[in-house]
Amino acid sequence: MLNPPLHRLDPLNRFSDRASDYVKYRPSYPDTAIDAILSGLDHPIVADIGAGTGISSRLLGDRGLQVIAIEPNQAMSDAAEPHPNVQYQQATAERTELPDHSVDLVTCFQAFHWFEPETTLNEFHRILKPNGRVALVWNNRDLSDPFTQDYGESLKQASNKHPALDRMIVSEPLFQHPQFQNARELVFPSEQALDYEGLLGSSNSRSYVPRSGAAYEQLLQDLERLYQQYADQNGLVYMQYHTKAIVAEVRS
Repeated sequence: MLNPPLHRLDPLNRFSDRASDYVKYRPSYPDTAIDAILSGLDHPIVADIGAGTGISSRLLGDRGLQVIAIEPNQAMSDAAEPHPNVQYQQATAERTELPDHSVDLVTCFQAFHWFEPETTLNEFHRILKPNGRVALVWNNRDLSDPFTQDYGESLKQASNKHPALDRMIVSEPLFQHPQFQNARELVFPSEQALDYEGLLGSSNSRSYVPRSGAAYEQLLQDLERLYQQYADQNGLVYMQYHTKAIVAEVRS
């Protein structure tokens, strides 16, 4: 039996009980990825869609950009740190409620897989200015690293192989969409250092991981074992990522 698309698995509410762990323990994004997304754009107005707790919105705001952070989940927005350049609005990717042709750049960090792709890309095209740009970004765990691979296996077992684990990168709709052109894939290495509390928080921030029961207790045992095996003399383990950005422009 085929798994349902992720946008049918209650994406608007599934992170409500994860917001505090998400804001504390989810990884950031490397400067090189942000540089590439902004390359050639002159102080763009940005709509950051599915902004969550504002990790990516603040990175863009730190560059001096005006950022409109669109997030449907009030608990996630409430957990976000305020930023002078970031304005939060409660709306969905499929219906942002932004004016036509009002932004130069649309970004989605770790979020596009939760959206209905065709409707969402049509909405992005509507709000983008002519020659505007879209960037879909994911932190994808680097499974060539032993610790990172073992961590992923622990999550897979705890979540009963939830479909979100294997379907994070959803790039085909952007490559195939008739209203966008010059789609390309850019990849940047990144790393997140975690102490034991951070390792637990990282797993708890993921919507597909249980918060109680036998599977959760087993996960705690697995994470304790991984920490004891891989922690360095400073008490840290290092999650390795390939930060992948799929970037395209509005078709002329």
